[in-house]
Amino acid sequence: MSTRKRWISDKEPVPVTKQCALASVNRSTVSLPSIVSFPAAAELQLLELIDKEYTRHPFYGSRKIMHYLRKQGYKINRKRVQRLMKMLGLAGMAPGPNTSKAHPEHKIYPYLLRGVNVTKPNQVWSTDITYIRLPKGFMYLVAVIDWYSRKVLSWRLSNSMESTFCVDCLQEALRKYGTPEVFNTDQGAQFTSAAFIGALTEHPSISISMDGRGRALDNIFVERLWRNVKHEDIYMNGYATPTELHEGLKKYFRDYNNERSHQSLGYSTPVNVYRTASGGGARIVDKYSKKNKQTEELTVNEGQRLSAA
Repeated sequence: MSTRKRWISDKEPVPVTKQCALASVNRSTVSLPSIVSFPAAAELQLLELIDKEYTRHPFYGSRKIMHYLRKQGYKINRKRVQRLMKMLGLAGMAPGPNTSKAHPEHKIYPYLLRGVNVTKPNQVWSTDITYIRLPKGFMYLVAVIDWYSRKVLSWRLSNSMESTFCVDCLQEALRKYGTPEVFNTDQGAQFTSAAFIGALTEHPSISISMDGRGRALDNIFVERLWRNVKHEDIYMNGYATPTELHEGLKKYFRDYNNERSHQSLGYSTPVNVYRTASGGGARIVDKYSKKNKQTEELTVNEGQRLSAA
């Protein structure tokens, strides 16, 4: 495998993605420095601050993030904050204009999970991407999670936002665990791409669901996963290189699935709940009304809930 990876070069006329396909190498495992132009050090610092504050307050939009940064002493306007948040793939939870824009030529699927009781493993899977800052650049992390058990079924790292690493992650989950009844994503271009949708439609039994624009609670379980990953691992360990990050995440996800007890699972582990099909579950209830169109309640199996208004 290492020999075949050395065949890949961004200086060849054939696109890197095509080279990887010809060499039977996953695109997400090939790191080419010239693919990504990293932001300057000052901008990386801003990205890190935005990422940490959004992780603490995922309902913050660009206005509140702007005011937070100004309180930290940064002279920054909302337009720049919006650009940086877009780079991170972040959007506040409250519905609003110009959030979670999909590719204009890609098909958008309806959200299928509002009011649905998740009562067994492989009933609902979902995926999302988050940003991880490194001292000399940044990486993107994608994961597929089973809603019933909270088990992380697969994950991938990439130094670019191409859809290839998302497809690789999806295909690994399908290969290892079969197919879910419903697969939920946001409306990001990676998940609405022909390659990603094609990998799902190869399995006619899968119903495709997509979050509403700007509605992070529609995919709350992956949002919670990112919060846990960053507070319990990324921020504490301060990985310096992609290799260190990969090894650290490998250990974290192994412990997350097999060792870490989850309050919402009755202090059991995701692996045990997934294996026994007992002790998990979820339900998202939408409580929109004419008087209040911004109230949403998340109800988990034991009555826990998170609301945003």
